[in-house]
Amino acid sequence: MSGRGENNPGLMSSAGLVRYFDAEDSKAPQMDPKSIMAFSVLFGVFIQLLNVLAL
Repeated sequence: MSGRGENNPGLMSSAGLVRYFDAEDSKAPQMDPKSIMAFSVLFGVFIQLLNVLAL
C-alpha cells in the first residue's frame, strides 16, 4: 500500500501506451469497414452452404 506522500507512477507509465496505441501508422494497410463486414457476411453464407451441401 502506498502512503499519502508517495507518488504513484502507475498512471504515468500507462501514458506512453495510450500514445502508442492512439497513433496511426501511415504504412499500415487501410481497409473500409463496409468491405470487412461484406466479406464476413459472404464468408458466413459460404460456410452455411458448405454445411447444407455436406448433408
